Amino acid sequence: MAERIHFEDDIRRNKLKSFFLIVIIFVFFILVGYLIALALDPSYFFVITIFATIFSLVYIWVGYYYSDKIALASVNARAANRAEHSKFINAAENMALASGLPVPKLYVMNSSEINAFASGRNPENAVICATSGAIEKLDKQELEGVIAHEMSHIANYDIRFMTLTAVLVGMISIIAQMFLRNLWFAGNDDRDSKAGLLIMLAAVIAAILAPIAAQLVSLAISRRREFGADSTAVKFTRYPPGLKKALEKIKREHVEIRETKKFPKAVAPLFISDPFKKKISGLFSTHPPIDVRIEKLGRM
Repeated sequence: MAERIHFEDDIRRNKLKSFFLIVIIFVFFILVGYLIALALDPSYFFVITIFATIFSLVYIWVGYYYSDKIALASVNARAANRAEHSKFINAAENMALASGLPVPKLYVMNSSEINAFASGRNPENAVICATSGAIEKLDKQELEGVIAHEMSHIANYDIRFMTLTAVLVGMISIIAQMFLRNLWFAGNDDRDSKAGLLIMLAAVIAAILAPIAAQLVSLAISRRREFGADSTAVKFTRYPPGLKKALEKIKREHVEIRETKKFPKAVAPLFISDPFKKKISGLFSTHPPIDVRIEKLGRM
């Protein structure tokens, strides 16, 4: 018989693993910077770091403060109203009471697929958008499980956490690209020495591989936050079968191509289930395998 999982223990493990993974990204940043400084000049690294920091922060600031508006506009969502979406509104109000969070602004997008996403920089500025298919096809407990999952992202400040991750990954990529593009224009007296050549080679390899590795770690963090949201949803609902059955329905769905086109790829990672990669898992996936999520919920 499979060992039982307590949601509190799983939440704690996922938070620790997320923290450990973001430390790895920070180590990549330090390593790339150190090798570039050795290969060229510390002042050169200082200048491109300032540029990368400013560019990344401006880019991410826009996304951070306007992520909810951008996401809602991209899926043509409309505000939920009690006359049409009372089941959705009631489920959100129930989960707000269970979680102690404010009721988020609720939106609906037209799609027969069962899906939902949350966005917003904090609980006071959060939104939850559900598909019309989710509202129609899920029963009360299943819909509450899905809403609880999305409210977990809000409660765990996952948007803020993933924003920090994006800043670090972006800085690594910008610094690496600037180094590689300007490599031959920068002078270094040690470049002709054996040690200088080895350092330069190490810096070039790091500049090529570090952005890829950092992006893979970022995807691992995204998968870990999904596991954490599942466990926190159980904490809110105290009813694991609700979310488990909702995921089972999502797994059984066979959405036509024209339906998935309604989901912009940039927004897809926000959804409870990636509409483009439902049967694909691995290092390049933003979501953990749905079978693993269902199995874990069955053990809670």
